[in-house]
Amino acid sequence: MKARIYWMVGILFLLESSVSKESSPIVQVYTETAGFLGKNNILLCHVSNFQPPVIQVDLLRNGVTIQTANQSEMVFEVDWEYYLTKYVAFVPQKGESYACSVTHGGISRTFAWEAEM
Repeated sequence: MKARIYWMVGILFLLESSVSKESSPIVQVYTETAGFLGKNNILLCHVSNFQPPVIQVDLLRNGVTIQTANQSEMVFEVDWEYYLTKYVAFVPQKGESYACSVTHGGISRTFAWEAEM
């Protein structure tokens, strides 16, 4: 009987530690092909390894949200950490700035993308 109780407590502990953990996202901002000015491309913001799965991701042009951006389904790994990708077709222009804004756990951060000229 004691062994069964210890086993159940152990399972509950594992479930609690895997589901209730918090981890900040890893953010990568990049383009599908080399990012040259004036060339058609796709801007991507890949956000991974975050928990809990409550997150806001926006692609920005000159600090303004790009409304036409698409977002992949949110997917989780076996360790219950999540990932997703936001993306949009664009033509980078001189004088414009592009970035990805991520809000997770009440903390907002912005990650810039720079053209290769």
